[in-house]
Amino acid sequence: MSRHPGPGPAPVSLARALSKLGYCSRSQAERLIAEGRVRVDGRLARDPSLRLQIGRARISVDGEPIRAEQRVYLMLNKPRGMLTTRHDPQGRATIYACLDGMELPFVAPVGRLDQASEGLLLLSNDSRWANTILAPASGVEKTYHVQIDRVPDEAMMQRLRAGTIDDGERLTTKAASLLRHGPRNAWIEMVIDEGRNRQIRRIVEAAGGEVLRLVRVGIGALPLGDLAKGAVRPLQPAEIELPLQGGRRQAAE
Repeated sequence: MSRHPGPGPAPVSLARALSKLGYCSRSQAERLIAEGRVRVDGRLARDPSLRLQIGRARISVDGEPIRAEQRVYLMLNKPRGMLTTRHDPQGRATIYACLDGMELPFVAPVGRLDQASEGLLLLSNDSRWANTILAPASGVEKTYHVQIDRVPDEAMMQRLRAGTIDDGERLTTKAASLLRHGPRNAWIEMVIDEGRNRQIRRIVEAAGGEVLRLVRVGIGALPLGDLAKGAVRPLQPAEIELPLQGGRRQAAE
């Protein structure tokens, strides 16, 4: 089965269409298609890569038509110990437990926080918005408060600001400043504009320290504020563009 693109929106794969419509994730869509539960224009669709135009093709799952959901933009104060994933084969707690009881379409996390990290996490069914925030060219800044296992001297602070090369990767820091300290540990504010795996933890380790807690407190110009641990709230209309403010994309415009 094939479709001539014609005028209108660019064609996408069937699995991608179900994700963009806010029905489910792409991997879940592929499972639904494999199970024979998806039809396009009344015909059974078995190929997740089938190209179609959203808004033109009629898609149904289990006989129910799929329509575009209202766009949803959420902020979550992710607790430490939760996974940023929909399902975990080992049965560990995921961020979706924080959404229990809420009447929502499918929403996906915008980027990730690892299991031991906490703080501001965005979720949405607007994939274009999410992809813009995550695109390296956007240079969106993320601000973290980091507790480390020592009181840093100026030499260590300079190493944190300089970043490091680890396993062939250049890991950079936009800024690093001392917030407060006790006799044996300290809190540091660090700002990055990349999203490399364990980036801050690796920079701290290269500077001779160990991360005790890692809390994301801001994305772009959007602060976590006083949102309680594990709580979720919708972004206000005026907040939706805040995650993109201050990045390289905005600076170039």
